[in-house]
Amino acid sequence: MPYVETSIFIDDKPENVYAAACDMERYPQFMKDVESVKVIERKDNTTVSEWVSDIEGTPIYWTERDVFDKDNLTISYKLIEGDLDKFEGTWKFEKHSSGSTVTLGVDFDFGIPHLEELIGPTLLAKVRDNSDMMLAGLKALCENQ
Repeated sequence: MPYVETSIFIDDKPENVYAAACDMERYPQFMKDVESVKVIERKDNTTVSEWVSDIEGTPIYWTERDVFDKDNLTISYKLIEGDLDKFEGTWKFEKHSSGSTVTLGVDFDFGIPHLEELIGPTLLAKVRDNSDMMLAGLKALCENQ
């Protein structure tokens, strides 16, 4: 199963960047591929959220469980149902010099082995590009407040 991990430096405190990332319903405002995020359940440090993303004109739908760990500044997510067979990972927010290093890990499986054999490198690049776009959007939000 493919795994993508990308990181970015953000000139803001990790606690501030983490707080911005926890507000997932705002993602469509600063992440161009994310069309909508709707939190449908909140309980303690966990949410269930419905996502719609557009990948080169193709809408992708899924529902995920998100676990927020404020003490360790991490957000973990895991697919409950949707267009993919597997979609899970973790956001990590770490202090780095004068700001933060944010790392986004994505473990995914489209569930179509023949498709992955044919266009696997393209899918991997697209997930990496999408992850980079999400991190860049978070950076712009946090640094331009």
